[in-house]
Amino acid sequence: MAIKYWEFEDAPLKEKLKSVNVRSLAKIFFENETEAYRFSALLLEVKKKGKMRLKEAPPHIPIATAKRYLDYAVQVGLLKHEGGAYELTDRYTKPFKNIAIYIKAWMDNQGEEDLGIEFANARLEKQSKRGGRYKTAGEGQNPQAADTESYDRSKAV
Repeated sequence: MAIKYWEFEDAPLKEKLKSVNVRSLAKIFFENETEAYRFSALLLEVKKKGKMRLKEAPPHIPIATAKRYLDYAVQVGLLKHEGGAYELTDRYTKPFKNIAIYIKAWMDNQGEEDLGIEFANARLEKQSKRGGRYKTAGEGQNPQAADTESYDRSKAV
C-alpha cells in the first residue's frame, strides 16, 4: 500500500475533499497505473450498480483479473462479498478512529516496555550471508576459505 500520509493531513485533505475521485483511492492501494485503473473500473461498477456479480464485470477486464481485484477489495475492507455479489461497505471509519486513539494513547503513555517479552519469538541475530562478494582479509574472511588470505570468487572458477 502506498499511503502518503501527508496527503491526508488536515489542510491537504480539505482540498482533496472538494473533488473526490476513485483515482486517489486506487492510488493508495496500487502505484502501477494499469492496476489502479482496473481496480478503479471495478469499484465504479460496484458503486453504479449497488451490487455486482462477477459475470457483470466490464468486458475490457478479464474475469480472472476482476475476481482477483474484487477479492483484494474485500480483503482490504472496501467491499463485501455476500450471496455471490460484491457491494460497497464501510469497515474503515470506526477502526481507523480506534487506531488513531490507540496510537495517541501509546504516545502519551510513559511506562517502560520490554521488547524481549513483547516479541519473544523474534530472531535477534544477524542473518548469515547467502551470497554476494566476500570481504577481504582485513575486513573478515569467507568461512569456507578460512585458510587463505583473501578469497576472490571471480578467480575461483
